[in-house]
Amino acid sequence: MRQHPANRLANESSLYLRQHANNPVDWYPWGEEALRRARDLQRPIFLSVGYSACHWCHVMEHESFENPDIAAILNEHFVSIKIDREERPDLDHIYMTAVQMLNQGQGGWPMSVFLTPDLKPFYAGTYFPPDDRYGRPGFPRLLRAIADAWNRRRDEVVHSAEQITQHLRQFSQDHASDGTALSEDLLRNALTYLSRVYDPTHGGFGTAPKFPHSMDVRLLLRLWRRFGSEQALHMARHTLEKMARGGMYDQLGGGFHRYSVDARWLVPHFEKMLYDNALLAVAYLEAFTATDDPFYAQIVRETLDYVQREMTSEPGGFYSTQDADSEGEEGKFFVWSKAELVQVLGADAEFACQVWDVTDEGNFEGHNILSRARSDEQEARLLGMDLVEFREKLADVRQRLFAHRERRVKPGRDEKILTAWNALMIAAFAQAGAVLEEPAYTQTAQRAAEFVLSHLRAPDGRLLRTCGIGQPAKLNGYLEDYANLTDALITLYETSFQPRWLRTACELADQMLARFADPAGGFFFTSDDHEELIVRTKETHDGSTPSGNSQAVTALLRLAVLTGREDYRRAAQSGLEAAAGQMRSSPASIGQMLLALDLHLGPIEEVVVVGSPQHPDYAPIWRRLRGKFRPLTVYAGHDPALGQPPAEIPLLAHRDDGGSVAVYVCRDRVCAAPLVGAEAVTQTLG
Repeated sequence: MRQHPANRLANESSLYLRQHANNPVDWYPWGEEALRRARDLQRPIFLSVGYSACHWCHVMEHESFENPDIAAILNEHFVSIKIDREERPDLDHIYMTAVQMLNQGQGGWPMSVFLTPDLKPFYAGTYFPPDDRYGRPGFPRLLRAIADAWNRRRDEVVHSAEQITQHLRQFSQDHASDGTALSEDLLRNALTYLSRVYDPTHGGFGTAPKFPHSMDVRLLLRLWRRFGSEQALHMARHTLEKMARGGMYDQLGGGFHRYSVDARWLVPHFEKMLYDNALLAVAYLEAFTATDDPFYAQIVRETLDYVQREMTSEPGGFYSTQDADSEGEEGKFFVWSKAELVQVLGADAEFACQVWDVTDEGNFEGHNILSRARSDEQEARLLGMDLVEFREKLADVRQRLFAHRERRVKPGRDEKILTAWNALMIAAFAQAGAVLEEPAYTQTAQRAAEFVLSHLRAPDGRLLRTCGIGQPAKLNGYLEDYANLTDALITLYETSFQPRWLRTACELADQMLARFADPAGGFFFTSDDHEELIVRTKETHDGSTPSGNSQAVTALLRLAVLTGREDYRRAAQSGLEAAAGQMRSSPASIGQMLLALDLHLGPIEEVVVVGSPQHPDYAPIWRRLRGKFRPLTVYAGHDPALGQPPAEIPLLAHRDDGGSVAVYVCRDRVCAAPLVGAEAVTQTLG
């Protein structure tokens, strides 16, 4: 395919858009130039939405957007706009809803939507092949039919677009409270539902393809704690173990791929997303504190070490994704032949083949995806090896294979930095730094937070959505940017007890309330001065990441306890009430809000530690506190050597160190006597 001159996408910040810069399609980025041209020419808009790590997005580009004949149809009859869904989730949410409305609830990427010049959708789908196949019309035939309908039956098309838009507006407004009570019944109902869709053989929920439901796993841990449900604990543990031993987890380099195409977590869709690894790191970390199983801590470390190695920029911000493909083949970087293992490992190849289930035939298109059918203990027994000896050999073999793999052509990496996704990873590193006592993780979280606040925050305090290294930030921040970062900064405060993180969290929460809150309850996806679109949406269902509404409620609940501010508590309760009906009717789609409900129902435990970090009792006390699963606990701390505690944290008022390190515990507005010294904490809190 000959190289075409660069189009308008060549200088975009999005890797996904730049990947289309040499297409013969006359692409526009979303903006006034494209929208004005559609209005002036009275042409329909072809809106193509995807992201850089999307395999089928690349397939459609190669088959259709690089095809001069198809490009000629698009250029003659349409104004073609390319959007990166990760930069513009506001547009993605609106038009994906239209895709699902028009396709019996089915949607995905690449997303292909046809709009009137005033941005109203009238036809929508996902991937279209270059000719009739897979039960789908060929893209050229579809384009000609849509162009013909626009030219010959425009009134019908416009009428259909008006109807679809009315449905979108109705859908976006259908989030008012229905009177469902905020009670434990909603949590019991969620447990019943998750038990019904749970896969008892392979873990996880539903059938193939299987996605890592990190919010649901974290919810199960809370349901175990609240109701004493051993079934909930088993479902969470089984799911986490199967995911981490399957091919969806990178057995050599750490970190999770996007999802599994089969039911047993073996064959992944090979892209790696920053947000998946952030959310799963927290789920495994909580499982570690709930069970004391070091396997979960190992997965956390390997995952975060992968992020530090592969996904962290020099200035500290986190990159977005790694592609599924390398050298034009999906998964090529990650798979192995048995002969290759023999070449790399020699006499140790048989050991590796047994551990990672490698065969001559392979398990993926003639190659092998590495996976673990058994634990270290089970494998050592089968091999007749001491466990320590087995692990030493495993580490050696793993490192040799990893070093060999590093010489391969790596998958592409999308190096744009997104505020919301960075916030999720900041929270993961901060929490892991505290629980695992890893100062390097805490430092990584702090550097990333400083990067976001210095590069993705405007002088007036507003957040921006995205930037690249050396590129200016752009696009108004969305609800999830504010909510995720507010929550992350609270976690960073609870790790370091530096008041600046909490002050900034409050500033962001105040902006969130002023610019996103809906008087009817909950929050809009876009701010009140955002670009005017056909719908101002409210998103409460979780997708691959927690919804902005759920994260906002979670952060406000935590801030309300730490600061004593009633406006935060009221806003959080209003958001919960607005989502109560959905928590009842579709608990699997609103897991983060159910986590927030669990916190709201409490009883919340307030733990304040006063003392010097240099005191010999300080670290053992925190090890005791953080080493247990305490999902309803909010932490505050102060070193008296720094002077008076900050006034905006009333939990710290009138608290001293008792001559050592003192721990103050209050539950449900009732405070116990202070515990002074590590021995007192151990005896009382276990």
